[in-house]
Amino acid sequence: MPRIKRTAEEEDARRESPEFIESLDRGLRVLELFGAGDRPMTLSDVAKAANLPRATARRILLTLEKGGFVAGDGKLFSLTSRVLALASAYLSSNQIVSVVQPMIDRVASETREVCSLAILDGEQTVFIARASPARVFSAGIDIGYRLPAFCTSVGRVLLGRLSNEELTATIGRMTVVAQTPFTVVDKDVLLAAIITDRSKGYSLVDQEAEDGFRSLAVPVRRYDGEIVAAINVGSHVDRISTGEMIDRFLPPLKQAAAGAQPLLL
Repeated sequence: MPRIKRTAEEEDARRESPEFIESLDRGLRVLELFGAGDRPMTLSDVAKAANLPRATARRILLTLEKGGFVAGDGKLFSLTSRVLALASAYLSSNQIVSVVQPMIDRVASETREVCSLAILDGEQTVFIARASPARVFSAGIDIGYRLPAFCTSVGRVLLGRLSNEELTATIGRMTVVAQTPFTVVDKDVLLAAIITDRSKGYSLVDQEAEDGFRSLAVPVRRYDGEIVAAINVGSHVDRISTGEMIDRFLPPLKQAAAGAQPLLL
């Protein structure tokens, strides 16, 4: 069972800020725990994964149950559909999603492949919008789905917004684990790849995050040129070569990103 871990920065904030609400932090982290698994959890599961006393874990679960976010039968606890209201609030209030969604719809229609929008969250990329042509059924990569940034096209584009010094330090701190036999795990090679992708204005990752799947991404910039997100098109290797992917998919991706920039504040 995954454990809740704070970063050093979060620990500092907890100790130093008089306005930090420990109980709220714990409750939100317990909600995150359910998202990391694929089954209901017992009180013992939650207490162990959250590194909390059983009594504290029990109070949190009962509070979440009272609020309608968790359902339990006395032994097993699971999330309810009410947690979707939190995601819905984020998506409806996020300017990037509202601006870029029509554009990735057009990219998906033109390329006849799934097009996704992602942001960076620590060492992971989070997909916050997607568009799929009618002929494609796609499972797995959906809204809220997370992947390591270092081995994904959207992640490398987003990491490219860092200066060389910041990027070197960030990669040095990363946990780099091979996702497939093709994943680049040498940090020096990875650093060079991200810097090269930055100069090209796009990133193409071939089967590093998932066997048989390659992806092409470009940065989405706000009005002042700052990279705030990335959009990508992915396809199975048996449908398209890397050269064809650049020829066919890069122009509509760049057009979408360019169209979004003056609208993002």
